[in-house]
Amino acid sequence: MKQLTKNFHRSEFDCKDGTVVPLKYKNNLIKLATNLQVIRDSIQDSHKWSIRINSGYRTERYNKAVGGAKYSQHLTASAGDLFQEKYTPLGFYRHIESLIKQGKIHNGGLFLYNNFVHYDVREKPTRGNYSTLYKL
Repeated sequence: MKQLTKNFHRSEFDCKDGTVVPLKYKNNLIKLATNLQVIRDSIQDSHKWSIRINSGYRTERYNKAVGGAKYSQHLTASAGDLFQEKYTPLGFYRHIESLIKQGKIHNGGLFLYNNFVHYDVREKPTRGNYSTLYKL
């Protein structure tokens, strides 16, 4: 389980404390990476525009240290905090939301922050704006 999709490698999702994504979360990780690949492929000139994963899987200890939610999707390798340099965070949020509305990617969690967008593959659609710079 190293190369997950054409452009996403498992190591990009490992916890920032050095912990590798546990095998028990393999299916979550594959689902997340597959959806992220669709997002990346949808960006015009996608060969020039990568998606950087600021935070993927988190251990409970690391999640607590960074102030993550108690039941964060990061704990099960179901979420990514994403940066894409072609778009502002608001523009990237809207691009992802458009793909969801078109039925091209999973309708899970989507949250806007000042410097990144959080996307996850939870079952129930959820939206939020934690940005002080952008309004939805």
